[in-house]
Amino acid sequence: MTDTMQAVVINQYGDEHQLEMATLPIPTLGAHQVLVQVKATSINPIDWKLREGYLQKMFDWTFPIVLGWDLAGIITQVGVDVTDWQVGDEVFARPDTTNRGTYAEFAAVDDHLLAHKPANVSFAEAAAVPLAGETAWQALFEHGQLKAGQTVLVQAGSGGVGSYAIQLAKAAGAHVITTTSAKHFDLVRDLGADEIIDYRTEKITDKIHNIDLVIDTLGGQSQIDAWQVLNPQTGRQISIVGPAEQTPAIIADTTLTFKAIWLIPSGADLTAIADLMAAKKVKSVIDSTIPFSAAGLIQAHQLSATNHATGKIVITF
Repeated sequence: MTDTMQAVVINQYGDEHQLEMATLPIPTLGAHQVLVQVKATSINPIDWKLREGYLQKMFDWTFPIVLGWDLAGIITQVGVDVTDWQVGDEVFARPDTTNRGTYAEFAAVDDHLLAHKPANVSFAEAAAVPLAGETAWQALFEHGQLKAGQTVLVQAGSGGVGSYAIQLAKAAGAHVITTTSAKHFDLVRDLGADEIIDYRTEKITDKIHNIDLVIDTLGGQSQIDAWQVLNPQTGRQISIVGPAEQTPAIIADTTLTFKAIWLIPSGADLTAIADLMAAKKVKSVIDSTIPFSAAGLIQAHQLSATNHATGKIVITF
């Protein structure tokens, strides 16, 4: 095997045309890492936000930077202390956040972040899951404490995180309400939504009340409006985008709770999702599949930045 690989990198922050193909060394493994030949990766909003330079203070990285935080592929090498994984295993993961992401033919992944790819799930379908699916899982269960019989509102149910959140909440026995546009009603109903609100023509404040949990994927006015529909004693809102300016004042002197979360990658959470996928209780919604190339990644970033993709954008190798 050659010791180099092709990767799409950025050498400075800027627009999508900073994405370019480069030849890089194949990653060397730590003792508890595996080398994965990447068969598919997917696009998340953090990809283009980081590319544009918005996260420089959080990630003080040297160039070239390989973006991408999802992968599905085949293990080709294991570190000296890896015991649970073998060469040939088909896996998926949200690797640790470094300047060597998954827009590359190979990636090093910490062994505790891996999950087995279900046999009934393609590499493309698996690659769509990790960041969005684990985010939905942690928002619902680890932070939102959702239980069977409770009611959850998932904002933007046809998006990446939203589409997984609907299915995970339904599989857990919750009553699921979501917002989306009319053209996506059939999709979110198929995913398990019990009630659907057309955000273009209807207000959640007119339609629902006494909700246990809101999963906020939008922020802004959507987050502000959601405070009015929550159970005033036990309502809680978990956001993946941070607090709206008015939120602290709105919930002051109430028992409503708010938490803005940042994903902590977890192989255990991903394995729980994999089990649901194997049981056909969760599936990936894929907007489009684009072959790996610099031009393909540029196209994918442009599509993601419109915020109108249905489900996930996947890159295949």
